[in-house]
Amino acid sequence: MHSWEAIQKTLNHIEEHIDENILIEELADIAALSLFYYQRLFTRLVKRPIREYIKLRRLARACGALRDKENRIIDVAMNYGFGSHETFTRAFKETYGITPAQYRDEPVALHNFDKPDLLLNYVMVDEGVPLINDGLVLEMSRKVVEVPIDFIGAVGHMPFKMGKMLGERPGIDTADTIWNEFHKIIKDIPCLTNGRRIGVCYHGDAPEGYTTYFAGAEVEQGERLTQFASWQLPSREYVVCGFEAESFEQMGVAVGKAMRYTRLWLKNHGLIADGFFPEVYEQGSHDVPYMELWIPFKERENKN
Repeated sequence: MHSWEAIQKTLNHIEEHIDENILIEELADIAALSLFYYQRLFTRLVKRPIREYIKLRRLARACGALRDKENRIIDVAMNYGFGSHETFTRAFKETYGITPAQYRDEPVALHNFDKPDLLLNYVMVDEGVPLINDGLVLEMSRKVVEVPIDFIGAVGHMPFKMGKMLGERPGIDTADTIWNEFHKIIKDIPCLTNGRRIGVCYHGDAPEGYTTYFAGAEVEQGERLTQFASWQLPSREYVVCGFEAESFEQMGVAVGKAMRYTRLWLKNHGLIADGFFPEVYEQGSHDVPYMELWIPFKERENKN
């Protein structure tokens, strides 16, 4: 058994017993590793210490229970392994920046720390060959945009955590606010029939510690509306990671997995992402939730 497979077994066990008392010694036994080496290997592969990871996964699961206002906060806390209302509230606020009561009163979209799929760190697929694992169908390809593609929509700034991909950076989902603004104005945008939607991170005019995020709809080339933001997808070659999810609820987790896999795929092909990070949503062309990451790229200066 590979070392990552041993850790994955314990990740699966944690998920299945998240509402129970989980002993680190028991996890080490499942992985057939010493307690010391298990904790060390877990932190290296998952990028979080084991106890912190369990806390973050419990919080992620608790968020769903909190949305049902018939569940008392103290009951949610106890059901997910927190010893008291105070302990739960402190952990929730440290992670998301708001209290469970605030989240319940004014629900916002949250990023959680997702359960990792460690296989994606060790398997390379050729272009055009689907990778199917744990409910995710993912395929790498390349596309050349001959003519720039114009989009009109909404723009804003969101906090940027260097090196942290979606699914690794718990907190309030600021991009969701920008998408909500876009959905308010979409009726006034001359969208192309079956045109694409895009969400894209780029530096723009963002202050230090933030990134600019644009959410918009595809329009005729050269179309502009002065009251709304616009963004243009440049003509160039892109590495495209297309992927499906079993449901819209699972799409957020799938995006994080695809981002991490794309980073690994680029590295293994001597490439690096080049400046902006588009998420492209096709309209009505698939019978399951589907999106693509279009990654502009350049060769790494040092491939070693």
